[in-house]
Amino acid sequence: VSHAREFLNTVVTDILHLHGQKLHAYKGDYDTFERTREEHLKNQQKAFETNEKARSHMQAFIDKFRYNAKRASLVQSRIKALERMEHVDAVVSDPDYKFEFPTPDDRPGPPIISFSDASFGYPGGPTLFKNLNFGIDLDSRIAMVGPNGIGKSTILKLISGDLQPTSGTVFRSPKVRMAVFNQHHVDGLDLTVNPLLYMMRCYPGVPEQKLRAHLGSFGVTGNLALQPMYTLSGGQKSRVAFAKITFKKPHIILLDEPSNHLDLDAVEALIQGLLVFQGGVLMVSHDEHLITGSVDELWVVSEGRVSPFAGTFKDYKKMLKS
Repeated sequence: VSHAREFLNTVVTDILHLHGQKLHAYKGDYDTFERTREEHLKNQQKAFETNEKARSHMQAFIDKFRYNAKRASLVQSRIKALERMEHVDAVVSDPDYKFEFPTPDDRPGPPIISFSDASFGYPGGPTLFKNLNFGIDLDSRIAMVGPNGIGKSTILKLISGDLQPTSGTVFRSPKVRMAVFNQHHVDGLDLTVNPLLYMMRCYPGVPEQKLRAHLGSFGVTGNLALQPMYTLSGGQKSRVAFAKITFKKPHIILLDEPSNHLDLDAVEALIQGLLVFQGGVLMVSHDEHLITGSVDELWVVSEGRVSPFAGTFKDYKKMLKS
């Protein structure tokens, strides 16, 4: 069981898909499964529509001539044909995954965030980063990559202001609003309340309907918004966390492993949401599909430096293997 698309494409030869309380078997990797299933659903929908049209036509004839003695034999043959007709199931729609990030009402001028010879080390420890120089603006689409434990999350905290450099400067525009998503925001949810009440407590005085609409922008709709959060899946909790951090319409979104609890369809929805977001994005992620689909710039974190990488994520993987 995995939500890692590239892992599935590399390893598996067969896929079992649980949908509509039925288990369906597919040959091939995940990309093959997606193509095959899409074609299957198109064919099923066509067959369903053809079947329904034929049933409707027969039923209309039966209803029209049911009490016509001259047409009695024809009516009976239609009734028998209708009974013999094979039933075709309607296509069961997939869950409606949405990530609709709000558009900021204002757009601060540059510079937005800039590092100038910034260095950092925790008290009593070695210097982790030395002389960092880079900037982030409202058009940035950046993924930071590097080994676990190299300090990528530390850089996110330096950007957000949760940490301060030990030397040099980190400038943040006083007008910029930032939203930070990480595991802490998911773990920090109050599991005893429902998503709507949680949002009402986070943003007192905001009309309930406005909070409902914002939760709905991330697929938390209807009864889901009224269920205690301990009953929600990891992915549903993540969407509540996204709704919470983005309510004030951030200019910059910082993401630390955002796909950890999201299934493959939800990751696809996240990609689409980030593509149309009218602000800057910087993420730390190991999800190749998410990175490839939503960013246009790679930064490599290595040996206390942050360096732009001239190439794609696949190029980066090849470099690691060489």
